[in-house]
Amino acid sequence: MRHSKTYNFLSEFGQIAFGIILASIGLKAFLLPNGFLDGGVTGMALLVRTQVDISISYLLILFSIPFLILGYYTVSKRIVLKSIASIIGLALFIHFENFGTITDDKLLISIFGGLFLGAGIGIAIRNGSVLDGSEILGIYLNDKFGFSIGQVILLFNIILFSITAYVISIEVALYSILTYIVTAKVTDLVIEGFEDFIGVTIVSKEYKTIKLAIIKELGAGLTSYKGSKGFGSQGEQDDFDIIHTIINRIDIKKMHRMIDNIDDNAFIVEFDVNNVKGGVLRHYLDKKKNKILPKILE
Repeated sequence: MRHSKTYNFLSEFGQIAFGIILASIGLKAFLLPNGFLDGGVTGMALLVRTQVDISISYLLILFSIPFLILGYYTVSKRIVLKSIASIIGLALFIHFENFGTITDDKLLISIFGGLFLGAGIGIAIRNGSVLDGSEILGIYLNDKFGFSIGQVILLFNIILFSITAYVISIEVALYSILTYIVTAKVTDLVIEGFEDFIGVTIVSKEYKTIKLAIIKELGAGLTSYKGSKGFGSQGEQDDFDIIHTIINRIDIKKMHRMIDNIDDNAFIVEFDVNNVKGGVLRHYLDKKKNKILPKILE
């Protein structure tokens, strides 16, 4: 068990480190030398960098602080801590690396800058971390007011690119929009939809403990079904509850660790939730008050 935890820890941070490298290549080798922007906090830092002589590394950390504080009250502490380490790692890598400009073609800069940056952000999110705080803002407003994460990020970037068009030029703003579109699409491709929820069915003899952990530790609602006796790897099974829950993809690894700590023989089935109507879990439980927020799975 301990060996498995160590392997998962090293695997997660190894992948996050790889994501940081890809994102820094997109920024340092494509976008930054040519004055192009991306969306989100990264775009804010790049925009300010065009107006003041301050290292992009410092600006990334500075602009990320409010979103990380917000994330402390929105997502788990583990995600916030991993995000802090990831953002600092990205800032350090950008500060010390010295990539030369690969191309002067504006179209290639937009496309490949967005490709590398989107791949890096996507890999980080798949491993429970963020490199751009605008996703945390989206999660927060989704929890509070029900706005979709995509709508929040889109509005954030409309404001950002409008300022870019006014401060720099319309041409740079248009290329930056192209960069953002590529980044967003590649990020979605890597993580198969950051905003999408994933359905999970769990069969375990420790179903009572797992149900309690999902509600209290993961902060998610659930539905349980009465299961009949069956025959599995351990022989005939007694009556038990089959657990069904829907969670955000960013929490899937946390759920795996949680279930492994309770029953590493649990049978888990995961499936994509691409289109839902009514009753689906759109808000997590209020972990401090243990109250169910609106629209939980019925």
